[in-house]
Amino acid sequence: MPLPDVPNVLPLEGEIDLHVSPRVAASLGAMIEQKPARLVVDLSRVTYIDSSGLAVLIEGMQNVEAYGGKFLLAGLQEKVRPIFEIARLDQVFIIFPHVDAALAAL
Repeated sequence: MPLPDVPNVLPLEGEIDLHVSPRVAASLGAMIEQKPARLVVDLSRVTYIDSSGLAVLIEGMQNVEAYGGKFLLAGLQEKVRPIFEIARLDQVFIIFPHVDAALAAL
């Protein structure tokens, strides 16, 4: 059973690549262990994400959905959005323009 709906926001910044992805995975994992009703990943300060970063986000989404929570992305920058669109992940993830919108939406 998910915990009460306390905003759980993971702010990321810079380049999310093979070197950074393990730390992102560890942070996400720690948050997911708490089983939040919704988990928002703030990408507003992310300048680049590669396939390893996308894989971490996909795994996080699957883990959150497994217990019935909501996994949301917020603040996708214009230079990062095409990476999601090419992989068609813009159709997989629930994406909001900013964190406040994600927190207000559900």
